[in-house]
Amino acid sequence: MEIPSRNKGVRILGVPTVADRIAQTVARLYFEPEVEPLFHPDSYGYRPKRSALDAVAACRERCWKYDWVIDLDIRSFFDSFGSRPCPTSGVEAHGPPLGPPLCGAVAESTASTGGRPRWWRGSVDPAGFCDLAVLANLFLHYAFDTWLAREFPAARFERYADDAVVHCTSEAQARTVLAAIADRMSEVGLELHPDKTRIVYCKDSNRKGSFGHERFTFLGYTFRPRLAKNKHGEPFVSFSPAVSDDAAKRIRWHIRRWRLNLRTHQSLKELAEESNPILRGWINYYGHFYKSGLYPSLRRINEYLVRWAMRKYKRLHGRPTRAWRFLANVWRRDPNLFAHWRLGVHPMVG
Repeated sequence: MEIPSRNKGVRILGVPTVADRIAQTVARLYFEPEVEPLFHPDSYGYRPKRSALDAVAACRERCWKYDWVIDLDIRSFFDSFGSRPCPTSGVEAHGPPLGPPLCGAVAESTASTGGRPRWWRGSVDPAGFCDLAVLANLFLHYAFDTWLAREFPAARFERYADDAVVHCTSEAQARTVLAAIADRMSEVGLELHPDKTRIVYCKDSNRKGSFGHERFTFLGYTFRPRLAKNKHGEPFVSFSPAVSDDAAKRIRWHIRRWRLNLRTHQSLKELAEESNPILRGWINYYGHFYKSGLYPSLRRINEYLVRWAMRKYKRLHGRPTRAWRFLANVWRRDPNLFAHWRLGVHPMVG
């Protein structure tokens, strides 16, 4: 099934059959407990009790301690991973102690495809395929995590599936490590994206000079120099994460698609009940760090609600100031009506 992609194209979403889902679930239930204790503590993707926000938090702390970052991008990882004839090599290494149930599940899921899951049809989005996530983690555990920890123990990293950031103490170390990673990826049949992989300087108030790249994006957050205040209220520049431009753009795209200004057959309460679950999701994720970066996108909702009010009530037709005042009065009466109002992004009239 084709779905829109963030690059204005389409991507293929593989939809597993019931048999596939059963096979994948069995594989995960038997396989995951065996390999989970082996995984590196800085591997966060598709693992129990770990989240993308945990990875972003660890990355933020290390950007304050290490001056340099390698922003890694593996070119079409799941395509490359899925086209290789050996993604189940990790299963073979860890599978025997797990017995026939795992072997049968994996065999069912990879029947007649030379070792690839039988639902794989070229460039397929891995969403929903739990066994693929575990296999990919196992593959990168050996291909990247343990290799990097062994070869460059001083370099710390965070990895979420195929998205990884490596921290270094100097530009020279970063260049050495990056060259070695490129060679390592080639050894295991992968390739770093030449335009998206880069070395970044984590510039802040205490780091002098400049560099060609002073920002990077990781898991929907852009890390860059930002104005902050210390515990004494004094301003300084911190290298910190906030919602990325691409993520904010997608949020505004979704808000525009809601067409709130045209839904005059609904009340504000009904509009809030429909939008709040999505708003809370955005706020809980993208508002976790430097939440003010999310404010401009969420203010768009108030703008659409003002237009809704001007269309719904005759006394407000063509009178935006009065419509803003109307919405501000609603907020004063019920400040928790919309989730973004609780965050402080409420309608005000100057």
